[in-house]
Amino acid sequence: MATVRRSPLDPYPVTPKYLQTRNSALHIPPGQFSGMKFKPEEVYGVVIDIPMGPAILATMVCFINGAANLYFNNGGEYTGASTKYKSVVQAARNLVINATPLKAVAKRTSQFPLPVSGIHYVYLMTKRGIYKTEIDPRSFTDDDKEKRIVYYLYQQVMGALRIAQMRDAEGMPEGGNTNG
Repeated sequence: MATVRRSPLDPYPVTPKYLQTRNSALHIPPGQFSGMKFKPEEVYGVVIDIPMGPAILATMVCFINGAANLYFNNGGEYTGASTKYKSVVQAARNLVINATPLKAVAKRTSQFPLPVSGIHYVYLMTKRGIYKTEIDPRSFTDDDKEKRIVYYLYQQVMGALRIAQMRDAEGMPEGGNTNG
């Protein structure tokens, strides 16, 4: 059986579950975080579409309360790490709190296409609407300071999620080991 090569300009193959979850994340209202103080123009959520290869697309969702989840175009997901790992909460909150300046180089949007060509799509959720910008990881060092900072911060979240995922797989608590 021959493998069909996918052009970088082709849309990623996605499952209905992925599309539904991604759409739900992009439409979580600010009222969900009513116990948290933030101004109408401040970012309360960040949704980032991250191409991870020719057939894998991840969407990372982070909110001001420290929640951080990953959803994959094949229907897979990694959720709930923020309920067990302070490092995930800290990284996610740090990203969201420091994302507001990125609005200066983003445009307000009501459309949420999937990325192509390895470009990361970054959506910034505020009480006044959703803003979108793009980051190309191959040339982000040439980007505006705001993009470079947010790129670095979401890589920190991704790293915290990866460590949490490995600890979950090994049954190890955060910051500790299983050798009593």
